[in-house]
Amino acid sequence: MPSGALFDLGWIPRRRRPATARSVLAGEAAAAAARKSTQDAPPVEETPAEPEFPVVGDTAAAAFFDLDNTVMQGAALFHFGRGLYKRHFFHKRDLARFAWQQIYFRLAGSENPEHMADVRNSALSIVQGHRVAELMSIGEEIYDEYMAERVWPGTRALAQAHLDAGQKVWLVTAAPVETATIIARRLGLTGALGTVAESVGGVYTGKLVGEPLHGPAKAEAVRALAAAEGLDLSHCAAYSDSANDIPMLSLVGHPYAINPDSRLRKHAREQGWRLRDYRTGRKAAKIGIPAAAGVGALAGGAAAAVALQRRRR
Repeated sequence: MPSGALFDLGWIPRRRRPATARSVLAGEAAAAAARKSTQDAPPVEETPAEPEFPVVGDTAAAAFFDLDNTVMQGAALFHFGRGLYKRHFFHKRDLARFAWQQIYFRLAGSENPEHMADVRNSALSIVQGHRVAELMSIGEEIYDEYMAERVWPGTRALAQAHLDAGQKVWLVTAAPVETATIIARRLGLTGALGTVAESVGGVYTGKLVGEPLHGPAKAEAVRALAAAEGLDLSHCAAYSDSANDIPMLSLVGHPYAINPDSRLRKHAREQGWRLRDYRTGRKAAKIGIPAAAGVGALAGGAAAAVALQRRRR
């Protein structure tokens, strides 16, 4: 068979090869085809870069972060109760109940409504008759003693990315608003939405204003704050670990499941929401952007911030 029957092989220098004529022909034809394909290939079009997220200077955007097991390991109320016990606000039997509830929360990784209600009622009875200013001062000490070291570096980096973009960042939690405000301030965030305990003359009455900021109440709080601040919720982001916060996550254009419980993980996958897990050294399941792992991985947290800034849903 003539060597040029299929391809023009004139550019290949002839030399003796320890191979059959058919294998030589096959090799030369493959080389010619490869060369021809590169010459005839259409120019590669550059994919336009994705807009950065968070969007710098977008004054209609903000970020809303759940607190317990999203920003902080465990529940703020449990840590607060531990600090109050140290200061003799209640008895050892009450501490044992707080400890059991904390163990349950850590193992289950989600909020049980009955346990949370029990903690709420305990906390209300403990603070009844105390001055708000006193509890705020003690709360500052408790943050340093029990909470500061439990902040997830990865989630903290995500919040910082929003702050660096010029956006406001709010905690949204069932914890007392005073405790949440302390945590937000210590983390350099804008502020906090939390459960409001009734006080008269600066003294706690042992009652709530309305109900705990939990589940649908969080969504209503975010909606009300967005209206007051002139925010566009489709530009906003929300972060939570719990399926109880699906109403809040569903409000915004950029929902994130952080350290999710099984129900939220399933829902996030079905909806195409982005997911991040900082609880273990393993790589977490990925939706949309790479997961940075590590309970104490500061480098992973920094990577999370960079990835968030470069990708958007």
